[in-house]
Amino acid sequence: MPSIAVIGGGITGVTTAYALARRGLAVTLFERHRYAAMETSYANGGQLSASNAEVWNHAATVWKGLKWMLKSDAPLLVNPRPSWHKLSWFAQFIASIPHYRRHTIETARLAIAAREHLYAWADEEGIDFDHRREGILHIYRDRSGFEHARRVSALLAAGGLQRRAVTPEEIRAIAPTLAGRYFGGWYTDSDTTGDIHKFTHGLAQAAQRHGVRCLYGQDVRRLKALDDGVRVTLAGPGGEHDLRFDAVVVCAGVASRALAAQLGDRVNVYPVKGYSITVNLLDQASQAAAPTVSLLDDETKIVTSRLGVDRFRVAGTAEFNGENRDIRADRIRPLVDWVERCFPGVSTRSVVPWAGLRPMMPDMMPRVGRGRHPRVFYNTGHGHLGWTLSAATADLVGTVVDRALGRSASVGARSLAPGEAVIRLS
Repeated sequence: MPSIAVIGGGITGVTTAYALARRGLAVTLFERHRYAAMETSYANGGQLSASNAEVWNHAATVWKGLKWMLKSDAPLLVNPRPSWHKLSWFAQFIASIPHYRRHTIETARLAIAAREHLYAWADEEGIDFDHRREGILHIYRDRSGFEHARRVSALLAAGGLQRRAVTPEEIRAIAPTLAGRYFGGWYTDSDTTGDIHKFTHGLAQAAQRHGVRCLYGQDVRRLKALDDGVRVTLAGPGGEHDLRFDAVVVCAGVASRALAAQLGDRVNVYPVKGYSITVNLLDQASQAAAPTVSLLDDETKIVTSRLGVDRFRVAGTAEFNGENRDIRADRIRPLVDWVERCFPGVSTRSVVPWAGLRPMMPDMMPRVGRGRHPRVFYNTGHGHLGWTLSAATADLVGTVVDRALGRSASVGARSLAPGEAVIRLS
């Protein structure tokens, strides 16, 4: 039985390990933290959002980034200090603008395929992750934002996703406790929400039941491609030691770039920091005032999810500031202010702040497939849609691994049907 090392215990690493194990492979998962999903997969916005499939490679995004560069509370913040990594990433980002339409459609298709995988896995394994099937409502305060969303809706429809325009009156019916005046909205009833950390932890336990060896607290220092496999060098209390595998799948988030360089590949992920707050709904009034439907406020780029009875997750912002994990008060404050303005009945007395680094490719498309070496594979670079896309990309990379190892379709695998999702497989 071929042995596969999966590097990274976030959502993409755990879904990859699980998908490979279901195909009958001997999988070892390496994670440097003591548990799965302790970094970017810990406290994201909670949305499984095919409706958020629009890629950012648009001239308007570049203009907003320049306009907001010196505004500390801006939804999109770019540290003006240059670095070669940042400059090369933005150059590729701009070069990908002509592919905006195609990539948005491809991402929508992939997101639709992914959620069916994820729902099936959760049902089969009995994973409780505060899953809520009440849709996602995008809200707009002016006509220009609403009309841009109409054009995006046409692209999403081309990818197979249907969403409908709603009036201000319908917004009030869908989210009756939402305060403020809105021009209109777009509602996707097929989108859902949940707790990514609870899901990833539950799937990691399921993966172990399927035979995955999960090695936590393991710092992968080096990867080296061999003629017949890959060597993984780990750092431990007694010094470094090596393990050999028939193949490796790199799912290491923002660390993927450095690991890929060791293997002779260029995977130009950039760490794009996002922030969230979890508002603890400690009283009945707050629980009644917090929305149950998930929201995306397009003007402020803030998303929300209701997690169970007593938690309200609010997340947003994109910060280009290198591999910096600091939780900045001036970036958290706008999230708290938004809650107090839009849901004045919700108490913000108990708020837990968090920040995570999204591993983002410059063309906004995840890197899925083979590296230069025939035993090296990648499933990384999902950006802000890691949870939304991960189940499908895990299945896709499983198909590539099977083919590369000369294996036919494996028992327990449920591969994507032709045309179900479109992505470049390297």
